Amino acid sequence: MRAMRFFWIGVLGLILAACAGFPPSSTAVPASDPAAASIPVTAGSPPTPVAYTMPELAIYFEGFEGAFVLYDPAQNRLLRYNPRGGAARYLPASTFKILNSLIGLETGVIADEHDVIAWDGTPQPVDSWNQDHTLESAIQNSVVWYYQALARRVGEERMRQWVEAAGYGNADISGVIDTFWLEGALRISADEQVDFLRRFYDGELPFSARSVEIVKKILVLEEGEGYRLSGKTGSVVRSVEYVGWFVGYLEIDGQVYFFATNIHGSQAAANGVKAQAITRAILQGLGLLPAD
Repeated sequence: MRAMRFFWIGVLGLILAACAGFPPSSTAVPASDPAAASIPVTAGSPPTPVAYTMPELAIYFEGFEGAFVLYDPAQNRLLRYNPRGGAARYLPASTFKILNSLIGLETGVIADEHDVIAWDGTPQPVDSWNQDHTLESAIQNSVVWYYQALARRVGEERMRQWVEAAGYGNADISGVIDTFWLEGALRISADEQVDFLRRFYDGELPFSARSVEIVKKILVLEEGEGYRLSGKTGSVVRSVEYVGWFVGYLEIDGQVYFFATNIHGSQAAANGVKAQAITRAILQGLGLLPAD
């Protein structure tokens, strides 16, 4: 894996065809479409990255419309499947829990990752939600009611200020304070998710180092020899179209890669679990993540 993770250096003409499992003709094509070349530029952003498209990644999206974005800051390069899809905005669903956690900590409505919010006894659709939760357990189990309670504690005025300050998607929290990320006006693209995650990781968001470190800690999904995978799923189910998200970053021996995947369609199978599975398969195919 160590050798293959240098696939960005000199291999963006041939993305390690043999190692990545693609046909020998697999190529990373420099983006010529304006949509393919663009990525949000915010305060503190590095120079516009060199963007490449890889249509061969369509094999991972069989049965779904979707997009994949991978950013390598060490080389300032961007690899994408379906660049136009990567620029399209969707409800963030539970991926908003990353920012919601930061805001909750920064405003002091929760003290730390161990802060408990008591379950009110209302039956929930997921068994693991039917109990008290901490910030850590709530993000690990994607507990909707916990983050709704957190948002109500923050309140609309402060929530709007922080979402705008973070430059999160369209920053529009119109709708109900405890559902705007599930069925309101808030929208974000895969490109914007990656930019947000980079700024979060690099400490460029308007949050204290303490808040950022706590959220980094609770986002960790797995660790192995020389690598750590962090991220969050999201499933849009309260819209005319189902959308699945998986966003996060992969740390490998001091290097970091930021990614975002979305899928969408008319069937409930377009969800966060499937988006996560697709992302893992792509990262494994590129030699960045060990096989299961």
